[in-house]
Amino acid sequence: MMTNKQEEKEKARIEDQESKEQAKILKAFMGTVRHYFGRWGKIFEGVRDVRNPLLITYPMAGLMFIGILMYMFRLGARREINHKLRGNKVSEKKFKAIFGTEEIPHGDTLNYGFKRVNPEEVQAIVIKLVKKLIRKKVLTPWRLFGIYYLITFDGTGVLTFSERHCQYCLTQKLTNGVIRYYHPVLEAKLVTASGFAISLVTEFIENEDMHPEKQDCELKAFYRLTKKLKKCFPRLPMCLLLDGLYAGGPTFNLCEQYDWKYLITLKDADLSSVNEEFEYLMSVSPENHKQLVVGGAKQVSQTYRWMNGIDYIDSQGEEHRLNVLECVETYREPPGEPFVSKKHKWLTNFLPISRNVTTLANDGGRLRWKIENEGFNIQKNGGFNLEHPYSQDENARKVFYYLLQIAYLFFQLMEKGSLFRNAFPNGVGSLKNIADRLLEAWRNLRLDDQEFISLYSGKFQIRFDSS
Repeated sequence: MMTNKQEEKEKARIEDQESKEQAKILKAFMGTVRHYFGRWGKIFEGVRDVRNPLLITYPMAGLMFIGILMYMFRLGARREINHKLRGNKVSEKKFKAIFGTEEIPHGDTLNYGFKRVNPEEVQAIVIKLVKKLIRKKVLTPWRLFGIYYLITFDGTGVLTFSERHCQYCLTQKLTNGVIRYYHPVLEAKLVTASGFAISLVTEFIENEDMHPEKQDCELKAFYRLTKKLKKCFPRLPMCLLLDGLYAGGPTFNLCEQYDWKYLITLKDADLSSVNEEFEYLMSVSPENHKQLVVGGAKQVSQTYRWMNGIDYIDSQGEEHRLNVLECVETYREPPGEPFVSKKHKWLTNFLPISRNVTTLANDGGRLRWKIENEGFNIQKNGGFNLEHPYSQDENARKVFYYLLQIAYLFFQLMEKGSLFRNAFPNGVGSLKNIADRLLEAWRNLRLDDQEFISLYSGKFQIRFDSS
């Protein structure tokens, strides 16, 4: 049985260990951001503050910083800023060390300030951050064929209401006659085999007024978004990974005009003339066939077929020559169960040949799902609370959306980077656990201003696993 002195010593040891771990995770977050993007105030340069300067207590960069912390800590709502951060002296001392103000702003102060911010200026911050990563060659190891960055497009619902929220709402009549009002968004994300899903540009899908002749839709937003993407990244070599929704003449022409590669999902029920021609030509071209076994104990096999130069006439009567690649994967999971097969098929303007089909399929086309699994799914169900209405104001809502994308970028860089992995070689559990421990460190780790700044200042070497 431990004596009081032994208990006190053990308690002090545990507290010391907890403080060291809190310092490590705080350094991983703040140090990673500082390493790639510089000071917090500099990150948000370019966002104009149109508030009355005589009435300003908190700088705009400070408001955006707290917005990002809200997502990094998985607080889930603006009101939690007041409960978890505001009024906590340790937390406010860290905020003061960065921005010079005595208190952390109220959640409503963020909403009020963001109503007056131009959302496109915050979108420009997202683009600037990604360009820095590209310029620093952070994402270079995962380019397709060592050349092309993989870009996925996908839409998702963000907000849903039973009554009209604003003039921009899209409407849908359900089978029971109820009208649903909703706000979807279309994202272009850069994805990698290592698990990055990084927002590049965003297009909000919304009506121009309350009574449009035709509603806005994902396909219309896609054409707007591609123009924005080309303007923002005019010389970036890209391969688009697209759903079958986008398979059509306008997309083929657009990729040719912009000098983009593409891998577009082709289902058996889509573009019937192309699928029929593919099957016929394969019957007389058995040489366009490859089979290999992957994985241990011969549990997974892949069969490839491909055909180039298939003629296709679109709905406008314009002719195109398309290449088709198919991969049928047979596997059993768990071992011992019956084998099952899954077919993947793509339209592409790459020229499939025997030596590149496995790369096109496994390192290219099959990564399209990452925008859902490692992009929207985590943002919806992993604590970022994407579908929560952080503001009823249309302008502020978009600002919050962009801040979520920035926070998710920072979180990915931290979690996958060597500052964090070396500090916690055994991990800390789920992504939610990382957020919880980061919040705990922000709220409880007592440091004076100089100790806090020095924690994440200086030079770091950060590496990512590129295997």
